Amino acid sequence: MSTCSPDPVALKDNARAILSAARAKEDRLQSIVPYFIDLSLRENAFGSRVGQTLEDKLNILPQLRGFGFQNILLGTLDYAIPDELEVDDDFMMYLRDNRIDMTGGFAFTDIGITQPSGVFVPSPSMLKLQDYEVPNTLHEIYLSKEGMKPLYDVDTLFRSLPMTIEWLNWNIRGDGGGKPRIIINIVDGCDAFAENPDLVGEVLAFLARQQIEGVSFEDDRGTFMPFQVGAYTAIARSYLPAPLKLLVHMHSGGGFENASLIEALLNGADGVWGGLPKRAAIIGHASLGELIANLVRVGNLDMKNYRLDQLLPLATALQAVDDEQPIPEDLPILGSNAYRLTLEFFRQTDTRFMDLVPEAIGGKYGYRICPLGSDAPVIAGRLSEVTGLSPDSFPADVLEMMIRLMRRDLRGGERIVYDDPDQILKLYQRAGGKNVER
Repeated sequence: MSTCSPDPVALKDNARAILSAARAKEDRLQSIVPYFIDLSLRENAFGSRVGQTLEDKLNILPQLRGFGFQNILLGTLDYAIPDELEVDDDFMMYLRDNRIDMTGGFAFTDIGITQPSGVFVPSPSMLKLQDYEVPNTLHEIYLSKEGMKPLYDVDTLFRSLPMTIEWLNWNIRGDGGGKPRIIINIVDGCDAFAENPDLVGEVLAFLARQQIEGVSFEDDRGTFMPFQVGAYTAIARSYLPAPLKLLVHMHSGGGFENASLIEALLNGADGVWGGLPKRAAIIGHASLGELIANLVRVGNLDMKNYRLDQLLPLATALQAVDDEQPIPEDLPILGSNAYRLTLEFFRQTDTRFMDLVPEAIGGKYGYRICPLGSDAPVIAGRLSEVTGLSPDSFPADVLEMMIRLMRRDLRGGERIVYDDPDQILKLYQRAGGKNVER
C-alpha cells in the first residue's frame, strides 16, 4: 500500500504560519500596558500563617508605591461580621484620619439590596467605603447557583445592581474628586461561565451600559484550565468593548494559574489583580510578581515603569512578613532555589529570547550541589559561596575528582548532603584540595 510523501514546501509554509501565529501572541504580550491592582496588603495576608498588623501595613504601603504600583487594594470591608472590625478597617481609618493620600486606592465591597418595593439598602461595606473615604472599589457579585444561593436570586441581583452602582457613583468621592472607579468582580466567574453562560452574558451586557470602570472575574479555586479561562475571557471581552476594563484573578489549585493569566491576556484581558508575592487565600495565586517577571521575559517594555531591581527582594520580604518564615525554596521565579544552579547548562542569559536572568528582577545566581547532576562550574560556584574565594581558584582536576567521589559514594550506598558547607569542604579535601576555611 503506497502513501503520498508530505510536500516539503507545504510543510514549511505550515510551519511558518504556526510560528507567525505564535509571534502575534508574543507581540501582544510585548506591547500590552497591563492594568494592575496590587493586593499585597490583603491577598497575601489572607492565607498567611500570621497576617499583617497596622504597623506592617503602614510600612508596606510606601514600598508598593515605590515599586511603581498606581492601583493598590487597601483592604476588604468584611461582609460576614461587619461590626467586628479588622486591621483593614483600622488601616483605612488611619489613612483617612492622617490625610495620607489614597489616590489609586481600592477596597472590596459587596452589593446593596433593592427590595421588591423599590427601597434600596446599601451594604455595610458600601457605607464603610464612604466613611473611610476610599476612592475606588472592587465590587463583588456572584453568578453561579452555589454562589448566589445564600445571598440573592437572579431577579434580586438585576434589581439591585443598577441602584448599587448609582449609589456608589453618587456617594463615593473618587481620585481627584471625580467619580469612583468601580470594577464589578464576579467572584465565581469561571464557575458561572461553565454553568450558565447565557446568564453571564446577560449580566455582562447589562454592565456594559453602566457607569463603571470595568469587570473582573476569578477562578477562585484554581481548578479551570488555561484554554477554558482563555475562552471565558474572549466571551467577556466581546460583551465589554473598550474603554471598559477586563481584569482576571487566578488562584493556584491545579497548577495552571500563570498559564491562565497569559491565556487571559492573549484573549483580551486588560490586566490582573493580585498580590506581589505568591502567597494567597488557598495555596497561592498567579501573583503580580510572577506575571511581571514573565512579561519582562517576553520583552514587555511597560515593565520598565516598575522598580524591577526590587521585584524579587520585595516580593520575598513581603511574604516573610506575612508568614514569619521563609518562602518555599522551590517556588518558581521567587523561591530561593529558582536561581540556584544545579548544572551550568541551565544558566539563563540576557542574550537568549525568553530567558530571565536573576539580575533583571533584583536577584543573583547561586549554586546548589546535587550528586547526580552538578558539574565543575556549579561545584566551583558553591565552593566560592562557602569560602569567599574566587571560583577560578579551585583546580579543575580537584573539581573533577569531587564529581567522581560523589558518584562513588552513592554507588557505595552513602547518601551525603554535599550542598551543606561542611560536607562540601570535606569532599573538596578528599579530592585533593588544599585546606580552606568557611
